[in-house]
Amino acid sequence: MPISRLLKTTDLTSEQKHVLELAFNQTLRKLNLVDRNDPICEMVARKVIAIGESGVTSAAAIAEMAIKQLGPGSSPLDK
Repeated sequence: MPISRLLKTTDLTSEQKHVLELAFNQTLRKLNLVDRNDPICEMVARKVIAIGESGVTSAAAIAEMAIKQLGPGSSPLDK
């Protein structure tokens, strides 16, 4: 799973990592992404981590923000 690998190098608490893992899984479900080896999943993981590091602490809120920023109609400059 891409997010676990990426979280190993962060200084986040185990609780913060857990919230980001939940947000990552919620985001993938809402985007209908099932293949964790798909490079898009790593992009989703990086976006979720960036949002979490910005101070958002709710998994649901992080997932919604990631979907909005990664979804159709979003600007490539926002990614």
